[in-house]
Amino acid sequence: MNALSDIISYHESLSENDKNICNILSETINQYLAFTENKIWHAHPVWFIDGNPIVGYSKQKKGIRLMFWSGADFEEEDLSTRGKKFKDASIFYNAEEEINIADLKRWLDKAKRIQWDYKNLIKRKGQLLRLK
Repeated sequence: MNALSDIISYHESLSENDKNICNILSETINQYLAFTENKIWHAHPVWFIDGNPIVGYSKQKKGIRLMFWSGADFEEEDLSTRGKKFKDASIFYNAEEEINIADLKRWLDKAKRIQWDYKNLIKRKGQLLRLK
């Protein structure tokens, strides 16, 4: 299987509502981050720049979680930060109408410009360094 068919299979495993949300997210991410690599990583779709995870989404109890690995530095009030050690931030969706495409495009633009080096986190023994 290739990355696209893996992501389609992931979507097919979801409810109709969740699949619609993920389809919108996937199409928008692919449009605005066309140069990235994407694949199923840790059981959910993730997009990478030079091997570094940038954005992904997953089904969770609270809904579809859209996560940006470096999102804590985006300074976006709609993205919530989970912890202090890592720089991730996310938003949950429960209906496709909740997705604000203008916000999503702005966040994807920031994801290109603001990056922390998660790819080498283990090599650096948990020390997170800013790339961009």
